[in-house]
Amino acid sequence: MRTSSKRRRALPAFAAVLALSAALAVGCGSSDTPTDAESADLPTTTTDPAKGSSKSDKQIPKALAANREQAGQILEEGSLEAKLDELRGHPIVVNQWASWCPPCREEFPYFRDSAERHAAEVAFVGIDMQDDAAAAQQFLTESPVPYPSIDDPDAKQIASLGGGIVSPTTVFIDEQGEVVKVFQGAYANPEQLEADIEQNLLG
Repeated sequence: MRTSSKRRRALPAFAAVLALSAALAVGCGSSDTPTDAESADLPTTTTDPAKGSSKSDKQIPKALAANREQAGQILEEGSLEAKLDELRGHPIVVNQWASWCPPCREEFPYFRDSAERHAAEVAFVGIDMQDDAAAAQQFLTESPVPYPSIDDPDAKQIASLGGGIVSPTTVFIDEQGEVVKVFQGAYANPEQLEADIEQNLLG
């Protein structure tokens, strides 16, 4: 009788294991699991290699993530229109700078920090105006920012947005692609830049 009782207790446990195995097998082929094509359309997040944690609690839209993947690059002259088209639907901060411009160098860390803070909602683009290519690339190596810049040897690119008169100049563009503010000169502190971003693009 004792042996029979043990056998009866073992049967339900064995049946439970079989049921769990079957459920796992069904889940692997479930239609709820995104395919490779579906995954390509999902927004992404970026991770800080030093900390191993997400830079933002929000997911980063594909266009903004693609822009960040070009970090540190100086794109060829005439790329501004195409870049703005790629980012249409998102607010954009365009910062005109040059390696020979001390005020540009001073405010550069403000843009780096703001670009990280708003990675999931605002695109950043630099305009390297009337600069030496080697000096500009060296400056970006020393002071990296998480977005690309566009070469503007004759200042036509930034002039098309209402800048180019004073270095640095920052242009704010809304989701519809409209220029909503042109700030000429350097930001005195990061709080001033953040206030303009909040008021003109996120308010």
